[in-house]
Amino acid sequence: MIQFNLLLIAFLIVFGVRSLFQVILNRLNIRHLHRYGGKVPTVFQGLVDQDRLTRISSYTADSARFGLINSLFNQSLILALLLSGFLPQVVEWLSLWVSKPIGRGLIFFALLSAMFTLIQIPFNLYDTFVIEERHGFNASTLKTWILDLVKGMFISALIGGTVLALLLILIHKLPQTWWIWAWIVLAIFEGLILWLYPVVIAPWFNKFEPLRAKGLEGRIRQIMEKAGLAVKGVFQMDAGKRTRHTNAYFTGLGKTKRIVLFDTLLNSHTEDEILAILSHEVGHWKKRHVIKQLAVVEIVSLAGLWVMGKLLEWPILYRTFGFGTPIPFVGLFLLGILMSVGGYFFRPLESVISRRFERQADRAVLELTGTTSALGQALKRLALHNLANLTPHPLYAWFYYSHPPIVERIEGLTQTGEYRTRDKTEPAAL
Repeated sequence: MIQFNLLLIAFLIVFGVRSLFQVILNRLNIRHLHRYGGKVPTVFQGLVDQDRLTRISSYTADSARFGLINSLFNQSLILALLLSGFLPQVVEWLSLWVSKPIGRGLIFFALLSAMFTLIQIPFNLYDTFVIEERHGFNASTLKTWILDLVKGMFISALIGGTVLALLLILIHKLPQTWWIWAWIVLAIFEGLILWLYPVVIAPWFNKFEPLRAKGLEGRIRQIMEKAGLAVKGVFQMDAGKRTRHTNAYFTGLGKTKRIVLFDTLLNSHTEDEILAILSHEVGHWKKRHVIKQLAVVEIVSLAGLWVMGKLLEWPILYRTFGFGTPIPFVGLFLLGILMSVGGYFFRPLESVISRRFERQADRAVLELTGTTSALGQALKRLALHNLANLTPHPLYAWFYYSHPPIVERIEGLTQTGEYRTRDKTEPAAL
């Protein structure tokens, strides 16, 4: 039976404030878009017409509203699970059929994961085949979508099940110090996944082949050498079979480091623009942003596991949500929910750090290529092609954006002194 106490009251207050804050920020952003989205920013003058602005507003509003509905629905589902007494009944049922606590824990999380995955399917289908389709981005077929779902579930079950089993074994064998060993194991596991992802996991979903544009590959390698970065190869990915969005990224660790370009990017950008985009990504490595982010993640992970280690046997935690005695796998779930709800309010700190890194990577483009002009043109083309919001609400951007708002970012590039606002490579109106 659910126990109404100070912990539950505090949880409900924080939970409610988070949901309310999400709604307020979402409405602020959409209203701001409706008020200012019809005006072309100065840096986009001559590049965008009214039809494109209308499409941007429509796509931003549709995506934002749907994302909020999806988020609130998931939060309501979690709240219902916690307050309905359903979870204690599941644990009681498992205790009758499964004798080993580790086995009960694995089945408990498997049932919850399967339930959330199945419930999320209609939302994902609507997002892909209604919203993305409506705005001209979807290129996926239902068959591809289903195959991706099955593959994703298999990989998640394999990786998640392995990690969870290791955690439960450590808790069972080392009840006092499990959190320290768990941190070490998770750190090793994360490094292993980063190393394996480009060569084992990613090829399950996409086809990767050496870059066909040999001249571009040679220029990219010159940039890599200048930055002192050794990579396994430069690849193009068949992203176009799922989406018309454009992107590029670095992936891998150690000898599996590689550069990946969406085929949609290669088809829509000039070589100078592609080189500038990759120079920005190289800037992240040159400035050691990946290592710094990993360090922050490990520090936060250690702190979180320490808190879990202290509270995992806390009787009030279990009584509050209807459990008579402490059960380690239930405690992991409950503490994960509590920390996730509270962690939402630390998101601006993460965003501020990320935007700082992005600005530093933008400046690194000047060091590597001698100009930021091509990057400016690439960012404009990316924004217009992907229907990015050109006028986000400042508070919304401060809270959520991992990158500086596009207009602010381009204006920052113009201050380098090596940026030309117009040249023969400037993209035509899109």
